[in-house]
Amino acid sequence: MIDPARSFDLAAEEYEATRPSYPDEVLDLLPVATDATVLDLGAGTGKLTRVLARRYAHVIAVEPLDGMRGILARVVPDVEVLAGTAEQIPLEDASVDAVFAAQAFHWFDHDRAIPEIARVLRPGGVLALVWNGPDESRPNPLPSAYLDFLRELRRERSKLDDAPPWRDLIALGPFGDVQEGAVAHDHVLDRAGQLDNARSVSWIASRDHDDRERVLTRLGELLPENVYAVPNLANVLWAIRS
Repeated sequence: MIDPARSFDLAAEEYEATRPSYPDEVLDLLPVATDATVLDLGAGTGKLTRVLARRYAHVIAVEPLDGMRGILARVVPDVEVLAGTAEQIPLEDASVDAVFAAQAFHWFDHDRAIPEIARVLRPGGVLALVWNGPDESRPNPLPSAYLDFLRELRRERSKLDDAPPWRDLIALGPFGDVQEGAVAHDHVLDRAGQLDNARSVSWIASRDHDDRERVLTRLGELLPENVYAVPNLANVLWAIRS
């Protein structure tokens, strides 16, 4: 099996083409001024980075994987892009006003990453964890058999649900009370896009080639041609560094 944390490079183009972005309004929930210097940590192909760049004066993006970072530099050319990890951030102490982690915090070694995030944040700076998830208050147009098979595949391979609650992890560092919010939006893809999106998730991308293709073939059998507007929530947890 391929290391799940590194499997994204195998489907970096599919990740960029089909993973959902984030509505600009999610940044309205945060006490971060527009003249801020902000860090997007584990930035991937820049799904959140480009949203940050529309809002904040100076955006730095740190990404460890070469393939993802290459796309990031291509699609958000005005952002400072650096190689690095959450456990070894290539920035000076107290150098940023906010640290964002979008769909990435669960991959960090939290015992090392939380102090490192606190190190680069200025006092009064904001740590914001952002991720997309299903909006269960609205009906999902994807076929139930397709969704059931995706859930089965995730249960087989994903350990993410076993991790400690993120609120508890943030409490390991010098942060105040955790706040939360969410903004509804839709993720619109045709059939081919839905299958490429499935290819990009770690619990499919990390499979050996033959197993991965078997899984994707079965998903294709379960998904009719259509354009699917899947209801999403852009979620955010944030806390202020003391």
